[in-house]
Amino acid sequence: MSAVHTNVAKQYDQAYFQKWYRDPSHRLITAKSLQRKVAMVVAMAEWHLGGALRTVVDIGCGEASWRAPLLKLRPKLEYVGFETSDYALARFGRRRNIHRMSFAELAKQQFNQTVDLVLCVDVMHYLTDAELLGGLPALARLGHGLSYLEVMTDSDVCAGDQLGYYGRSPAWYRTQFKQAGLYACGQHSYLPESLFRSCAALERADV
Repeated sequence: MSAVHTNVAKQYDQAYFQKWYRDPSHRLITAKSLQRKVAMVVAMAEWHLGGALRTVVDIGCGEASWRAPLLKLRPKLEYVGFETSDYALARFGRRRNIHRMSFAELAKQQFNQTVDLVLCVDVMHYLTDAELLGGLPALARLGHGLSYLEVMTDSDVCAGDQLGYYGRSPAWYRTQFKQAGLYACGQHSYLPESLFRSCAALERADV
């Protein structure tokens, strides 16, 4: 699927999150399915890290829907979210530890430590090439463990919000991720080269 664009500015306001995250006729994921996904990602991260998950950065976190199920599994975990939605920041910023920053602005940040798990879920296929390629190297440097980058491509049947969607090829994403230093290990998950080198051959998903 190619990019879907209109002259209407996309608003990540309360109505947007109500429609796509809570309305049964539009949402694509339920609380139970999110819990299963979070459990899978935590298990994969801890397997490759060889220890308990301690730190998570969630880029384009929206209302920080991953925060509660992560803390349910790992109550001592430190979660930080980054988002640009005025609504999400005003309503949830302080109590869910969400800060204002776009994906592209990652390149301008100086982080004083790396984290165990980097999340970027349902974000990249709404970014222009310039935004995505500008922030991707910084995202790769941010994590020393697993990066969970959930992206839809033009080889997938894309449901849900298609306004501003860019349908790029799987090969394009694989190339950009690898050039940034992110190596595929399956299920939308990527490792830095230091961890990837220790993977068994069939743990790797570098097609």
